[in-house]
Amino acid sequence: MLNIVLVEPEIPQNTGNIARTCAATNSRLHLIKPLGFELDDKKMKRSGLDYWHLLSVRVYENLEEFFCINKGGRFVYSTTKAKYTYCDYSFQDNDYILFGKETAGLPESLLTNNMESCVRIPMAEGSRSLNLSNSVAVVVYEAHRQLGFQELKKKSEYFNNQI
Repeated sequence: MLNIVLVEPEIPQNTGNIARTCAATNSRLHLIKPLGFELDDKKMKRSGLDYWHLLSVRVYENLEEFFCINKGGRFVYSTTKAKYTYCDYSFQDNDYILFGKETAGLPESLLTNNMESCVRIPMAEGSRSLNLSNSVAVVVYEAHRQLGFQELKKKSEYFNNQI
């Protein structure tokens, strides 16, 4: 199982969409405060809160608490400032993949101290970053692809075929 970690997410619709992606991929969702919304926000409901009963969600007061509780975990940092792409990285089961808030990304101190564990999504030069929920989906599905889609349905109901 993968762990998706949102550090100080600001936009409820993004977090709702990410919750839906986590539900579809059997990934755990970790939310690190401060959050830019209430978890019962109406916008969250429209974006995926109805999927939360299918999720394992954990909320932390801050990064220090997150790292203390998940001591010994293998952490991957998604950022536009990485030298490696997400396809270059070898994901492992139980990885914690961290994504920063929409307006600022991950704290520089995390990136500077963990450059070998930072990954990026290639984009056109001068372009803006992808939306946070799109970025999470891209990286999560690559990680699951590398892991052989272990916990995901591999059979098509329509074609009744194995992948």
